[in-house]
Amino acid sequence: MNYDEFAFFNQQLGAMLRNGLPLEGSLKQLSAGMNDAALRVEVEKLGADLAQGTPLDQALARRALPPFYVQMLRLGARANDLPGVLTLLADYYHKANAHWTRLKGLLIYPVLVVAVSLGLTLTLTLVFSRFISTLEFPFARGFGSSPGTVITLMWLPPILLALAMLAGIGGVGIPKWRGWLRWRLPAFREASLAELASAMALMLKNGTTLADALAMAADLEANTPAAPVLAEWRSKLEAGQGKPTHWNAQRPFPPLFLWFVQNSGEDIAAGFQKAAQSYGARASHQIELALYGALPISILVLGQMVLWQAIPLVRTMITLMNTVGDTGS
Repeated sequence: MNYDEFAFFNQQLGAMLRNGLPLEGSLKQLSAGMNDAALRVEVEKLGADLAQGTPLDQALARRALPPFYVQMLRLGARANDLPGVLTLLADYYHKANAHWTRLKGLLIYPVLVVAVSLGLTLTLTLVFSRFISTLEFPFARGFGSSPGTVITLMWLPPILLALAMLAGIGGVGIPKWRGWLRWRLPAFREASLAELASAMALMLKNGTTLADALAMAADLEANTPAAPVLAEWRSKLEAGQGKPTHWNAQRPFPPLFLWFVQNSGEDIAAGFQKAAQSYGARASHQIELALYGALPISILVLGQMVLWQAIPLVRTMITLMNTVGDTGS
């Protein structure tokens, strides 16, 4: 799902409802301008169900929308404040999109390095192969490397870089990989903590009980390291230990995250909101540092790769020139 478009959709939908437009008509109007085909289909079907008189709760159950989003719309409808919830959701998805878009932007530099390295290696291979083909004598025995070995050594660095880049793209694009990486890499982990804390604060502010909010958060984080911890906190609530002070800090939730929640008193939503703000700021700072450092690191990696390729190539050329000199004498 395109979170940026989804955030804009919720912002516009909330404004239209606030101005008195019916929900089904607003959905039909907004869906016409959507670029995300899958989202557009779901919104159109939701609007059609509502136009046929289907209750909102049942209509939402039929649609392939994020579970958290569906839950929040149900809470907003029960509280008779759907425009307000939609506005909060728009802000939530906008922040989530901003973090993940900037994190994915870090892949630009590796892609450029791989593209340049592949082009450079192809050029060197063609030049070296043509040079070798013009010679009528073998390599010097003292060097001990065949043309094929030298070419293989030249291609090894860009191939390794390309594999690393593909792994990075897979980590961002494949949901299972992303779920594993986002709680382990520093900038991704901070963004994930901010996103989860924001979701918890949003649910609690709109009337969800703490136990239900933890259950929903565990479902959202299924198959990630956060899910078991959230389930444990919920089990403590059900066992009568109903305050966050009974929770233990454990991975992937650091002590500071829990400190915000435990020191919020009775307003637990405010504690999660403070955690969201703190870790959101930390994620932005770490992303900025990574973006600033990505360019010089990429240049350094490219320079190391050129050096790796140049050494066997230069040694081979020197050996060949010495062989030419020995043959001429």
